[in-house]
Amino acid sequence: MPEQYVIAFDSTQQAIRTEMLLEYANIEIDTLPTPKEITAGCALSIGFGGADLGRVKTILREERVEVRGIYLKKESGYDTIEF
Repeated sequence: MPEQYVIAFDSTQQAIRTEMLLEYANIEIDTLPTPKEITAGCALSIGFGGADLGRVKTILREERVEVRGIYLKKESGYDTIEF
């Protein structure tokens, strides 16, 4: 199974901004409810595939997007990854 990642946010504004930035960069994303295993201030998260991890991190850094974290989805839950 390909790696799947989730970006969690503290604000809906940052989630919507990130959605627009990633769509503009032609990165395939899914907007989804924040998984219960991830504590965040916003109920929206963005999911994406592992092949885009490097590009996503670059966009988030360059655009100074405020995120709670990026998480790798595993069978046992979610692991925080270095951001």
